[in-house]
Amino acid sequence: MQIIILFIHLMITLALIFTVLIQRSEHGGMGVGAGSRIDSFMSARSSANVLTKITTILAACFMATSLTLAIIAFQAKKSYIVDQIIDNKAFMNSSSPAAPFSQ
Repeated sequence: MQIIILFIHLMITLALIFTVLIQRSEHGGMGVGAGSRIDSFMSARSSANVLTKITTILAACFMATSLTLAIIAFQAKKSYIVDQIIDNKAFMNSSSPAAPFSQ
């Protein structure tokens, strides 16, 4: 499950980078070359609105997958720590005497 979510997260990341780079900025930037192709399909205003909405949706999906991956990682770490604590308690409650401390 974690690998699938990680793959989706990476695809969203690439799509987000691409949509940010093709947007027009105030000073030109990388959106200058891509803007002419988009403007031929839609007006400049409508393409900006569409790209803004796509960027917002991708950012929300990016945050959701980031939180999901963080929760999965936390649960995996938590169960590992709990297993270690249980193993240590079982070791401490064993009937064998503890070795004396020597220097």
